[in-house]
Amino acid sequence: MIKTIGVFLQEQLLGMRWLNQLVGNLLQAIGIDLESRMGASVQFFIYDIIKIFILLSVLIFSISYIQSFFPPERTKKILGKFHGIGANTLAALLGTVTPFCSCSSIPLFIGFTSAGLPLGVTFSFLISSPLVDLGSLVMLTGSFGSKVALAYVLVGLVLAVLGGTLIERLHLENDVEEFIRNAGRVDLESPQMSVRDRLSYAKTQVASTVRKVAPYVLVGVAIGALIHNFIPQAFVEELLGAEHWYSVPLATLIGIPMYADIFGTIPIAESLFAKGAGLGTVLSFMMGVTALSLPSMVMLRKAVKPRLLAVFFGVVAVGIMLIGFFFNAISVAF
Repeated sequence: MIKTIGVFLQEQLLGMRWLNQLVGNLLQAIGIDLESRMGASVQFFIYDIIKIFILLSVLIFSISYIQSFFPPERTKKILGKFHGIGANTLAALLGTVTPFCSCSSIPLFIGFTSAGLPLGVTFSFLISSPLVDLGSLVMLTGSFGSKVALAYVLVGLVLAVLGGTLIERLHLENDVEEFIRNAGRVDLESPQMSVRDRLSYAKTQVASTVRKVAPYVLVGVAIGALIHNFIPQAFVEELLGAEHWYSVPLATLIGIPMYADIFGTIPIAESLFAKGAGLGTVLSFMMGVTALSLPSMVMLRKAVKPRLLAVFFGVVAVGIMLIGFFFNAISVAF
């Protein structure tokens, strides 16, 4: 009974298999051949776009409502009460209810650093925020199943905690740009919000975030449709198969120049996985895009000096690749 409910939630509620069937029936009704590559691509594109934007809207609304209880000022105060690895863990957890991409997280990182929070704590937040937000858990469950989704979030949090702890131990505080270190510490009281205010805030965040991520979702789904229907499976297996040691570093490096959030990368990762790419390989690709995108590194460079930027990049990149190798090695369990 429990297994049946789980399958229903994964396939019909989150995966929306019924929507795929509905889209297919409508396309066939207007004469599109779903057996052709182009017809299958059109079905994949329409189905995935509708599914992602439905889930995206619901998730952003829910997470933004939760986020309204943790404005930056309150988050700073909460994190300031903890020390050591406990502070890193809490920062990583708080990252799960904050912005959906690294470029949105960096201003918060700057604010936390200028407020005097330990450098390692702020980096744990910066790693976690774009990588393992609650939205990724739900979206990954619909595409890859609950085991993969939970494992992805868990290893992402571990990477955030260990990465931040390592950066803290290196004592690189002087590698933060001077204007941030010398910024005056201002404690502002967060305004009290009513239920109506929180609902209004959540609706505003839905509209704002959907507008921001829509281009990346459209491009990601289009690429996913092309991979799904036009790229030979043998080619993907030869290049990105789990048995090839180079597939993980290659996928990580391919992801870095791209700029997208988790919602734009999942359609690509899902198609690559279906074509035979290793599980660890596609997870490394997703992590590379969301945590180490080139635009976010350019933005972060304005806040930190080259040495600290290089350490952050190296720690996260090595962590991502180790995670990829690990998942490829145990992928039979999933």
